[in-house]
Amino acid sequence: MSRDKASTMDADLQDTFGRPVPELYEAAVGTDALPTLVRALELRSFLALTEEQVARVRDHLHADMDPDRDMGDLSADRLRSDAQWLDAALKARDGYRAALGELLRTLPPPDQHARPVPAAQLRATARLPPSAAPAPTGAGAARARQP
Repeated sequence: MSRDKASTMDADLQDTFGRPVPELYEAAVGTDALPTLVRALELRSFLALTEEQVARVRDHLHADMDPDRDMGDLSADRLRSDAQWLDAALKARDGYRAALGELLRTLPPPDQHARPVPAAQLRATARLPPSAAPAPTGAGAARARQP
């Protein structure tokens, strides 16, 4: 998971779970980690990576359009390709933001986050008769007819 990169939704995660993002990543590796926390951090990691791609393409476009750059270096094909790359990165970013936002909106308040409940072990509460006990007299015997 991308722990080191910031994302635009880090404050939302911190508000929802009540702890800074680095602490949330630490909590997510334990065996009793909330499944929703793990999912939220996975989405956050994808978002951080995608936002890094958006910034990279933006910086690439800015460098290509630098006023001090030689005009002979401009290429419409390259700019078109960069625009497609930027469009794809922005769509991915918007998708991850929407998915993470929806997940955070549907969670209960931080003080009500449920921990995984271990499965209850069932116990018999009625006593069964011992299997070696003799059958009661007359059990299963047919009654004799009387004239």
